[in-house]
Amino acid sequence: MGKYIFCGILFALLSCDDGNLQIETLDFDSIATINNCDAIEADKENVLFKINDDETLILTLPASALKNDTVGIVSAIPSQSKVVYRLFSDKVSKNYFCDAIPPIEPTVLDEIEATGGEVIITTTAIDTVTFSHKIELQGISLKTSDNSRITDLTISNFGTVTTSVAQ
Repeated sequence: MGKYIFCGILFALLSCDDGNLQIETLDFDSIATINNCDAIEADKENVLFKINDDETLILTLPASALKNDTVGIVSAIPSQSKVVYRLFSDKVSKNYFCDAIPPIEPTVLDEIEATGGEVIITTTAIDTVTFSHKIELQGISLKTSDNSRITDLTISNFGTVTTSVAQ
């Protein structure tokens, strides 16, 4: 009887395969800090990123996305804006993205580009020369290299950035 129980347990353990999916959820709403390497400017392509230990969410906005005007903008992914998720081998810092020569470590374990969704930017005037841009992500669809979809996404509120009119 013991052999049958042992064989049953062994069979159950060996038959389970969760595949190579390393990522179950993405939570970037809880990360308040938006990083960037260059100054954020209106009417210019801007690359913004959020770091969550060994994960990053990179948002590339086209020149048409941030305006020094109180007009709302909707930017389609991937045709206009680009969202990329990266999983690293260890904690990553802003220096990884901003140094002229990036460090060797940590290494990128997985990189997934969003295949759909929208970036919604709501702009308000703080004063006559400064504008606040609230950036939200909606309907983001990430598909891994093995065609699995990441569906548990908490990345709707990317954050707020400011721009100023050049004087």
